[in-house]
Amino acid sequence: MLIVYASRTGNVERFVRKLPAPRLLQIRTGEEEAGEPCVLLTYTTGLGQVPHEVERFARRNQAHIRAVAASGNRNWGSNYAKAADQLAAAYGFEVIHKFELSGRAEDVARFWEGVRALALPRA
Repeated sequence: MLIVYASRTGNVERFVRKLPAPRLLQIRTGEEEAGEPCVLLTYTTGLGQVPHEVERFARRNQAHIRAVAASGNRNWGSNYAKAADQLAAAYGFEVIHKFELSGRAEDVARFWEGVRALALPRA
């Protein structure tokens, strides 16, 4: 499955580079087209907000987005990785994982398990 991601400080970029040979599309402007089922991976900005380019991408590609995950910093308390929650509330996406900064090995494993589960045929 295609992994679509946005990274401002490099944390999400480092996270996706740990994934096992994924197909990637980086969001730069929000005008990108997925054209196939994908998982959206984003950073959280401000006080728990979705980055503008990610919001634009989600609006344009919502039919292709199967789930969302987000990076954040636990120092922000209830706003930690809140971009995933915001996108889920706005578009009905499933939140498959939240991780701190660039994630640890167990975060990569949990995220990838979530992606693989999405690719399984539904009964």
